[in-house]
Amino acid sequence: MKIALLTDGIYPYVMGGMQRHSYYLCKFFLQKGIEVDLYHTHWELSKDIEALSVFTEEEKTKLRSFVIPWPSSSGLPGHYVRASYAYSKAVYKEFKMRSLDADFIYIKGFAGWKLLEEKAKGLRVAPCGVKFHGYEMYQLAPNWKVKLQHYMLRRPIRWNSLHADYVFSYGGGISKIIESLGIEKERILEFPSGIEESWIAKERTSVSSPKRFVFLGRYERRKGIEELFKVLNNYPDSQRFEFHFIGPIPEHLQPKGDAFIFHGKIFGSQKIKEILRSSDVLVCPSYSEGMPNVILEAMASGLYIISSDVGAVSAMVSEENGRLILPADEKGIRDAMEEVLAMDEQTLLQKKNNSIEKIKSDFMWPEIINQTLNKIEKISSNSLAVS
Repeated sequence: MKIALLTDGIYPYVMGGMQRHSYYLCKFFLQKGIEVDLYHTHWELSKDIEALSVFTEEEKTKLRSFVIPWPSSSGLPGHYVRASYAYSKAVYKEFKMRSLDADFIYIKGFAGWKLLEEKAKGLRVAPCGVKFHGYEMYQLAPNWKVKLQHYMLRRPIRWNSLHADYVFSYGGGISKIIESLGIEKERILEFPSGIEESWIAKERTSVSSPKRFVFLGRYERRKGIEELFKVLNNYPDSQRFEFHFIGPIPEHLQPKGDAFIFHGKIFGSQKIKEILRSSDVLVCPSYSEGMPNVILEAMASGLYIISSDVGAVSAMVSEENGRLILPADEKGIRDAMEEVLAMDEQTLLQKKNNSIEKIKSDFMWPEIINQTLNKIEKISSNSLAVS
């Protein structure tokens, strides 16, 4: 079987949750013996994308890589949409010369926009499935500027979703959003994101004293960090806990006090693992999300999760291993923290270990890839039978 994977980059050549997901898809498809035609781009110029050193030599025997330069843009409103369409045209130009014999076309974001246009005009190609991850533009916006960005994305995303044969979803609230766009349930393919076995911690046997909370992410309005800072700046007794921050956060915005530890931007997963495994609680108070890698990594590390009930988070977090709150809700953040601080050690320890078991049962990449390939093979077989 051959899968054409059209994406706007793979980790580590392009950084981001979507690109990390693309990398894992590609890697585990290859490990299953699937031929992959990979159409991608790169922004990390310090790394040699032609060498593709993130794949083993054996994996690369099944891989054909086509690197497409990302188009320049003006920076004016709507530049990302215009650049994405231009990129999809360049991808299509390469695709029609290389991969018309693919058995399935897996499209990430707008990378297949032009291909879907040609398909709508009558081009005969394999079944196409598109994935827009979190559909954040249909979720709550933190301010008018972000809301305007959301509105500019909605129309092209709906068009691409409607014109693909299938739409990939993380499940939960994401599937509800996709259905609201007019996509029939039978065209929605639900598969969670996953995590590698190397992230799985051993059974947790203790709780920190004082209890340790952690936030992992950029200083981005969507992440609800401003609301979190308001809670922490007004906390009556911050000596009851430690709060660690992983990510680039401007120093002048950081809460002051001995309880707050800022690690800055960390490159490489080993140090992140060490911090997470020495912590107790992840706080993720976002306005919008898909299925955040940070929650998967924190669960695999044995953390209790406080998170906004957005996107597909409810598929990962329940009262068994955490608490769901309203998006970027200051009272919800504080109440959830108070609940943890009042929780006895044995109860918190059990919930922390429940996170690890949940990951093992539902979010391991090898099993997710098996499920994905089984569905793709059925779709491909049915398509051949009809044609």
